[in-house]
Amino acid sequence: MSARTPLPTRSLSPAAGLALAGTALLAAGAVETGRRARAAERATPPVGRFVEVGGTRLHVLERGHGPALVLLHGNGSLIQDWLVSGLVDRAAASHRVIAFDRPGFGHSERPRSRIWTPAMQAGLIRGALHSLGVETATILGHSWGTQVAIALALQDPGRVRSLVLESGYYFPSPRIDGMLFMPQALPGLGDLISHTVAPVTGRLLWPRILARLFGPSPVPERFASDFPVEMVLRPSQLRSAAAESALMVPDAFALRPHYGEVRPPVTILSGTGDRLVSHVGQSVALHRRIPGSRLVAVEGAGHMLHQIAPDRVLDAVFAA
Repeated sequence: MSARTPLPTRSLSPAAGLALAGTALLAAGAVETGRRARAAERATPPVGRFVEVGGTRLHVLERGHGPALVLLHGNGSLIQDWLVSGLVDRAAASHRVIAFDRPGFGHSERPRSRIWTPAMQAGLIRGALHSLGVETATILGHSWGTQVAIALALQDPGRVRSLVLESGYYFPSPRIDGMLFMPQALPGLGDLISHTVAPVTGRLLWPRILARLFGPSPVPERFASDFPVEMVLRPSQLRSAAAESALMVPDAFALRPHYGEVRPPVTILSGTGDRLVSHVGQSVALHRRIPGSRLVAVEGAGHMLHQIAPDRVLDAVFAA
């Protein structure tokens, strides 16, 4: 009886081996990213309460008493940005401060059934203010939040007592960041990127990101030590930030024809050294477009005015 001939074995090609190793590496990275995201949420739990509007749950912080002041943070940020700056506590001495985590940031939801344009977000904030019993308020928007603030003033001018617009982007201009973040904003591919490559890249580039956000001003020690970086680097927040980067130029196109229709008093704040948005091309141009608006230029300051020059921002709020 003859011995059985062993079956031939197939070895993986180098390309297949690399693909398998890459897949395993991405899977391991996704698991680690999920672990770090959960740890970040435990380390930075909700600081306020939740308001549900149209099936979307918003995280909102309230402090103080007096005239209402609503804070709308910029792209990729969250309520803690305002808290770390000290602006919430200082404003709460004379105002009822209401700070929102905008949809998809901090602890607020961002349902994928909607495209979260400034107008869509303004409608959500409008509903939340109604639920909170806020009849009139000063609205302070920073960066991307300025577009939401303007949209809110256009939708509900009776509820907006005044607008304070800080470091905003108002007019379409070439933006390479919008093109770079487009793949991450797409369903499926965006989730893959946000759970694998983006958090690692974000950690590596964080010092450069801060230099661009704050420069030419230095990063305040309080921000460097207290801002919850890992909350910003969660996949859900990274994907929301990518979507808003991709929407920035189209949203400016949509809002631009309506600036002359803004009725509440408007104060426009801008750092002349802003490395993210042009002081002249954006803030000065908006000042010329909105009759009766007031322009406050902070000489040499960067994009994060509420961190760099909180006194100037508070002066604008108190004068609004």
